[in-house]
Amino acid sequence: MAAIDLNADLGETVDGVPTADDEAMFAVISSANVACGGHAGDTASMRAAVERATRFGVAVGAHPSYPDRENFGRVAVAMDTADLSAEVAAQLDALCAAGADLRYVKPHGALYHAVTRDRAQADAVARAVADLSARLGRPLPVLGLHGEIARAAASVGLPFVQEAFLDRGYLPDGSLVPRAQAGALLDDPGVVAARAVRLAREGVVEAVDGTVVGADAASLCVHGDSPSAVAMARAVRAALDAAGVEVRAPW
Repeated sequence: MAAIDLNADLGETVDGVPTADDEAMFAVISSANVACGGHAGDTASMRAAVERATRFGVAVGAHPSYPDRENFGRVAVAMDTADLSAEVAAQLDALCAAGADLRYVKPHGALYHAVTRDRAQADAVARAVADLSARLGRPLPVLGLHGEIARAAASVGLPFVQEAFLDRGYLPDGSLVPRAQAGALLDDPGVVAARAVRLAREGVVEAVDGTVVGADAASLCVHGDSPSAVAMARAVRAALDAAGVEVRAPW
């Protein structure tokens, strides 16, 4: 049976207000990228995410970002690499302190995109993950798009796992359409579900211009904070189940 991971960005509470229906999302995914204070999230939301993960049998991943709650971590922040590494380390520690049995790390937002192309920032993030891995006694995989972060992870002995996005538009070069541009976001559950099955079965995704782009992903992401998030996640899970694709975490 084919198998693939289904992940979502969750625990993204802002000023005590959840940005997603976490209870509904945890019920259909296999891995949760939990905000750990950089762009969103607090001690209470992290503990709630850990409780839900235990209840639903979902793997917990850390979702560190630039320290930028004002912009939800979606704006690049100029930081010294030592400071960036320390910031990521602090966020990972915060999630562990909330009781998480951490299984992987996925950078968030602007940091996610920066580490695909910026060698120094990728190395800074990888160092923080490697340091925690050493303390845990096991390597924590890094989840993301191929680029500098894949190289950086390998350089410190960490597994790298590629993901694909179900509700984001793709450019012909395999990168994501910037959020400010037309076609950046998808919200039709049927379209997103069909994309999930094609990615799981064929390893390809259609770009905004109709180009078919290779995406050999082991994990599929649907964002938790979009208006149609729950409907999309449920449609994706149902479509994968119907296609005989097992949804399970690879960690």
